[in-house]
Amino acid sequence: MSYALSRLMSTATASYAGYCFARPEHLGQAMGASSGEQAGFDRLALVFGVRDAAISTFGILGRSEHTVKTAMWIRIGCDVGDGIVLAAKADDDATRTKILATTLGWGALNFLALAADRRRARRVAAARALAEQTSSAAKTVLHTLT
Repeated sequence: MSYALSRLMSTATASYAGYCFARPEHLGQAMGASSGEQAGFDRLALVFGVRDAAISTFGILGRSEHTVKTAMWIRIGCDVGDGIVLAAKADDDATRTKILATTLGWGALNFLALAADRRRARRVAAARALAEQTSSAAKTVLHTLT
């Protein structure tokens, strides 16, 4: 399967989407939300769940490498955006650090998976091109010998 690491990361993100649906209160707890803010963070976690499930579906089931790459870039962009928005809302440095470490760390993992998959795809394409050239040359030599 092509882009295996990206698809694996998309599967992990889909797991997080499931967690958002099962325990939406986790986000407010991580943010140190007051009881008055908790309901808003619960809704935000559900929005994250829907968004991450949709992006992950394309990342896991996408038939073309382009679809998987696009899903990964969207995922990375969302991680960075989440970090910026949530860090700005954090009340203290410890919470801000935790939020940025989680969101930017997850974005970095997605980026590394995508970069490794792209590198592997280039190598496979180069090997196929070389094999095709070698095959063509061998056919030409055999044709001239017969």
